[in-house]
Amino acid sequence: MRAVVYEAFGAPPQVRELPDPRPPGGGAVIRVEAAGVCRSDWHGWQGHDPDIRVFPHVPGHELAGTVEEVGAGVTGARPGDRVTVPFVCACGRCAACAAGDQQVCEAQTQPGFTGWGSFAHYVAVENADVNLVRVPDEMSYTTAAGLGCRFATAFRAVLAQGGVTAGAWVAVHGCGGVGLSAVMIAAAAGARVVAVDVSPAALELARRCGAAAVVDATGRTDVAGAVREASRGGAHVSLDALGSPATARDSIECLRRRGRHVQVGLLPRGAGGAGLPMDRVIAWELEIVGSHGMAAHAYPPMMELVRAGTLRPDLLIGRVLTLGEAPAALAEMPGPGITMIEPHRQDGPKGAAGT
Repeated sequence: MRAVVYEAFGAPPQVRELPDPRPPGGGAVIRVEAAGVCRSDWHGWQGHDPDIRVFPHVPGHELAGTVEEVGAGVTGARPGDRVTVPFVCACGRCAACAAGDQQVCEAQTQPGFTGWGSFAHYVAVENADVNLVRVPDEMSYTTAAGLGCRFATAFRAVLAQGGVTAGAWVAVHGCGGVGLSAVMIAAAAGARVVAVDVSPAALELARRCGAAAVVDATGRTDVAGAVREASRGGAHVSLDALGSPATARDSIECLRRRGRHVQVGLLPRGAGGAGLPMDRVIAWELEIVGSHGMAAHAYPPMMELVRAGTLRPDLLIGRVLTLGEAPAALAEMPGPGITMIEPHRQDGPKGAAGT
């Protein structure tokens, strides 16, 4: 197969031929029809993820495609099935999985991190019966691929971890793929959303996704104050969808009393300590929760909202690239919106994707 590969952290990624993967016992090989370029892939390439230990390495953890081959013991999938997977592939056997919390599986694997990923013609997935999610025939592969990390993560972060309800004020710090997804999902739930970013284009997309107000953080020294003003006293729920010490602090400081901060964006150790205002957390009885993806069994309500057109993740997709264009996209991490790769396509970029 052809795949994007790098030989060391920060080394130039390149496309070359690699051995085709074989399905592990209980697992499957997926022919990748679409793969998302995510900021987490960039963090991995830069050496910020401890799960990447063996080189050469193939990145990519957002994917959709068709089952090519299944391993021994798989009963719920067969070749030709249209599928996607969560970026956390659970074991299905540990205590967390038994409790239904596969997104924090104690023995999880992650394509593109613990093993080779989806910037390739094919990718192997473990524990197929636990992790494969059927993709409806009417849903495009590019739309389905965007669900596995950014959109599903935002869905659970907003509704399950954030507890967002109609009428609540919700702040979203960082309007990349996960942030724009969070804006769309919170707005669809009836919340009033304040979107924060430094990019006018990203803020315009946030408005189109349903944001009631936007804050341009460029050069601002009091982003939290601007959010509190826009939300008439502070957000009930605030999400750091970027992952930086500054956005994490702003997210906490923009809350009203007894509000809830949800940390979604990665905070790599190299970024330094976040210095969170714990005095305010105590005095205002604020909640701080993390959010890490979404288990495969939790996908049906989200898939139904997408099928019904209530949620439109396809509107977040910008460029659709070939595999040959993927190394530059990984290095650039362009935005706003979501960049997709179609590994088997040979022509040039398609521009904005449809459905």
